[in-house]
Amino acid sequence: MSDAEVFHLPDVPVHLGLGARAVPQERFDGSLAWYDRYVERTGDDGNEGRLVSMATFDAPWVVWEVHPNGDELVVCLTGHITLHQEHPDGTRTTAGLHPGDAVVNAPGVWHTADVDERAIALFVTAGVGTEHKPR
Repeated sequence: MSDAEVFHLPDVPVHLGLGARAVPQERFDGSLAWYDRYVERTGDDGNEGRLVSMATFDAPWVVWEVHPNGDELVVCLTGHITLHQEHPDGTRTTAGLHPGDAVVNAPGVWHTADVDERAIALFVTAGVGTEHKPR
């Protein structure tokens, strides 16, 4: 991809890597295998690499997830997102996000989300070691 080539972020996430590089990735297909391939391509950046992605949600998430090795920034772009966090000490917090609102999922904080209407969010994720569990 050339420096000036336009791409659609919901379809083509970007890896922010070492050396202040921004590298568009392969087309996102929604599968866990996509993430496996992403880690294979970018794993040398370790915990300093970040995945920038956008997602549209029409229903509550069906899983919890955790990023053990770094923060995740979540920005609500449209709609309303209710983000639930389960902290390592067992406390739970809930954040209601409207367009322009943001929250940080700290390392080790399990999180999931509900939506009342169609919502779009932007994520900047330290993805190394990400885990999922059923909701």
